[in-house]
Amino acid sequence: MATDDVSPARAVWRLGDYHRFALEQMWEIGPIVVEATGIARGQRVLDVAAGSGNIAIRAAETGAEVVASDITPENLDAGRREAEARGVDLEWVEADAQALPFGDNEFDVVTSSFGAIFAPDHQRVADELLRVCRPGGTVGLTTFPPVGMAADIFGVVTPYMPAPQPGAQSPLLWGTKRHVSELFGDRVASLDITERVYTETAPSPQAYVDLYKETFGPVVGVYESLRDEPARTATLDREFLDFAQNANRGAPGGMAEYPYEYLLIVARTQRDASG
Repeated sequence: MATDDVSPARAVWRLGDYHRFALEQMWEIGPIVVEATGIARGQRVLDVAAGSGNIAIRAAETGAEVVASDITPENLDAGRREAEARGVDLEWVEADAQALPFGDNEFDVVTSSFGAIFAPDHQRVADELLRVCRPGGTVGLTTFPPVGMAADIFGVVTPYMPAPQPGAQSPLLWGTKRHVSELFGDRVASLDITERVYTETAPSPQAYVDLYKETFGPVVGVYESLRDEPARTATLDREFLDFAQNANRGAPGGMAEYPYEYLLIVARTQRDASG
């Protein structure tokens, strides 16, 4: 992929410091997906929209042969450094989740943690996840439901974002069983979906807002777009802090805590065309 061709997704996710955000808030998700999908030594694994390797690095630690793909080279660079620090080897490939540069049936397990859901065409993503997974293989995803903490924080920031491209679907649709079932159809032999919760934390609600403003690409992008609009910036600051204060579930005087509901999705692909 030519670096001169910067997609809207790459332009957003290269901002801030996603690896810092992932380490501080979401790094616990990787081992959960690895365990749920049964990743083990000798398997070939693809992590799609891998970010800086939350799942991929943990999968490599099992002895699996792992490829981490992401549309953002900056995330891949951070992942390489993290993998080196942890003493594991894996392959890092720049790729769009909607057009994966891999062969059919190439991987035993295909995963994505809160990553591929942000691609605009959900059916293309689902088709690609299943295409590269071998018959009788496993697809494991984590997604956000349309009601909950993720939806609330999206609701704060989305009104300040540029209009989505025509036809783009909300990432929160991936958080409904019906939508996932329709995307995968009869190409999977089983579809197990469980509700889980992880908790993001910060020293205070203001620190939580500041973390997002400093590290999380879409939020960094929103604030950059408002650079010449101080009044709107002030309004967003106020609304964001109101959210952080009202959503805080931590004890008074302690760490601010934000429980995020999510779905853990594990699909087993059909073993042959007839199922």
